[in-house]
Amino acid sequence: MGLLSSLQILVTKWLTCVLVVILLIPLSACNPAVLTANPNQPPQLVQAILSDPKTFNPVIAADATSSSVGRMIFDGLITENPLTGEIEPALAESWSISEDNLKIIHTLRPNLKWSDGHPLTAEDVVFTYNQLYLNPNIPSGMRDTLKIGESKSFPQVRKLNDLQVEFSLSEPFAPFLGITGATILPAHILRKTIEQKDQDGKLKFLSTWTVDTPSEEIVASSAYKLKSYATNQRLVFEENPYYWKKVVVDENIPYIEQVVWEIVESTDTSLLQFRSGSLDSISVSPEYFSLLKKEETKGNFEIYNGGPDYGTNYVVFNLNTGKRKGKPLVAPRKSRWFNNVKFRQAVAYAINRPRMVKNIYRGLGQPQHSFISVQSPFADP
Repeated sequence: MGLLSSLQILVTKWLTCVLVVILLIPLSACNPAVLTANPNQPPQLVQAILSDPKTFNPVIAADATSSSVGRMIFDGLITENPLTGEIEPALAESWSISEDNLKIIHTLRPNLKWSDGHPLTAEDVVFTYNQLYLNPNIPSGMRDTLKIGESKSFPQVRKLNDLQVEFSLSEPFAPFLGITGATILPAHILRKTIEQKDQDGKLKFLSTWTVDTPSEEIVASSAYKLKSYATNQRLVFEENPYYWKKVVVDENIPYIEQVVWEIVESTDTSLLQFRSGSLDSISVSPEYFSLLKKEETKGNFEIYNGGPDYGTNYVVFNLNTGKRKGKPLVAPRKSRWFNNVKFRQAVAYAINRPRMVKNIYRGLGQPQHSFISVQSPFADP
């Protein structure tokens, strides 16, 4: 297993251009006046995804589609503005940080509800962190994410009252506030799956909310809830009647009441479907940009540049100097190279980033010289 070195050297591409709507802007921000839907059908947006989800359980989701479904139907305590990178309230209406930077208290919005009408309280937050994310018997990437600073210790999470949760850290750790944007899950649905095991001795939680689970059994807290799923065909999301933001803005949102994800396993096919009018939006790869740009007026669509992507590409060197049964895990000669900072710096300087931007991304990109995405508020240009 390669260990991440200090060298992060590839370019970050511009977010693929989006047609018809800017997907980075929340769907609730769309103007209802422009949604001229069939009167017998709710206003909807049809998009394409490349593959079926593997699970509807966001804690153990490892593939992109499953993770996207989780972000579609669940919210965290805070959210990050996709345009500015600023941290903003979500399920929590406010937070306070102690003077020593070792405690964060989140205060939830009053009268929060899950899509089934059950109250969403601090109990759900504490359950999600202590029983799910920090549970050593559940293989979740969030467990590593929650390790604090140099000590790698985990936060202490406790309920103060029905609306307040306290996170206690072993040392000041600036990124932690952003980490609390992790999705919160319903204790009233999932607690029993942590208390029970299957015939193999594994927690029932690990086999909960599979893709075969009826959609009505999966509750949500965000703008949408899962309406239906047909394998190799589509996922359909419908508005959550108890979406917390309805109260905040005093409007019946989201204006787009239904979102359809058509499962199209080829980007070429997605392009054809968009040009035929069966998709409302697609992401445009650099090789298709010139073609579609020429068709904007005739095709009655518009291309938007969504700005830099949050993704980062890496060149990774294995710095492991250990042995297995007396044999080095990495050839000694290569290990001496990889563990030499000057070698890694030389490789970084040798890569022609401008040429990558020109040849691979057709000029629709910008060089990146750090492992921190240029979109991140932690980036220092």
